[in-house]
Amino acid sequence: MPLSLIVAFWSVSILFVSIPGADWAYSISAGLQHRRIIPAVVGLLCGHLGATIIVAAGVGALIANVPIAMTLLTLFGALYLIWLGIGLLRQPAMLSSGNGPDTQSAARWALKGFYISGLNPKVFLLFFAIMPQFTLPNGAWTITLQILVLGAIHVANCASVYFLVGYASRILLRTRPYAAKLVSYLSGGLMILIALILLMEQCLKRLWL
Repeated sequence: MPLSLIVAFWSVSILFVSIPGADWAYSISAGLQHRRIIPAVVGLLCGHLGATIIVAAGVGALIANVPIAMTLLTLFGALYLIWLGIGLLRQPAMLSSGNGPDTQSAARWALKGFYISGLNPKVFLLFFAIMPQFTLPNGAWTITLQILVLGAIHVANCASVYFLVGYASRILLRTRPYAAKLVSYLSGGLMILIALILLMEQCLKRLWL
């Protein structure tokens, strides 16, 4: 693959990742907990990696061509975001001192992160609509290999941004407990808002069909 093509995709990917969304909200939420940033972000990255593998294997194209599959994926992902958002609103995350017991295990934080990014239809749309434009059908590398390389670049971008968001939120809010509580509320509200937008998009699609 030409270096210029890789750099162009990197620019699009980093722009996509830098736009606040459900992944940002979850990274911030993890930042308010002691030693939960790493497992949370690793879970998010595994979701993006899983989407890369699905698309590279050709399964993603099959899902995209089956409207009911995308609808169910969107519905399930939106409901899961609403459930997480309500949980944050009911019990806002607070900065822990590091001495108290953790309410959730690292594995559970990672699993939630995987669900959030892995069930996000926007992630699949990135691969379906944008990534093919940066592949060469007649290139020296196979399409599968090209998608895997581009996917790895995207995952690296996600790692740099999400870790930065998580640790920055913890550092900036360490001495501001009330601000931390407010950010937790905003994160929960953002998750619910994103879910409602996804559901509204599906409703509009149904009306136009």
